Amino acid sequence: MKKLLLFFIAVSLFSSFSAKDSANAASIVNTWIWEKSIGGSNNPYTATPKTSGFNKKVVFTSDGRVITYKNDIEIRNSPYGIAKGIGHSDNLEHDLITFEGKTYVIEKLDNQNLTILSNNTDAARTIFKR
Repeated sequence: MKKLLLFFIAVSLFSSFSAKDSANAASIVNTWIWEKSIGGSNNPYTATPKTSGFNKKVVFTSDGRVITYKNDIEIRNSPYGIAKGIGHSDNLEHDLITFEGKTYVIEKLDNQNLTILSNNTDAARTIFKR
């Protein structure tokens, strides 16, 4: 009986962790408007649509695609993936997203905000809003 109880506890814990990962993947699905990018310590800069002279948005789809638009013209359509991994800047486990040949730490993700951090030595930060 104790083994059965332990089995159900283990399944419940596993299910709750899986649901959390699925929720993160599901919550990124939407259209995100670029607000600004901030360079890392090796290349400090701040770029915005106003300073760059263009608007950018990314659309993460439920079928694992990311579509990038510049001034409302599609410029890229590629797959994306979300997985747990180690962040370069702090060596801690984070949700990572990989698309367009780069991997980013998902620093902030909620109903209105998406902040991703380049998972490399530069550690540039890009901020999007819904």
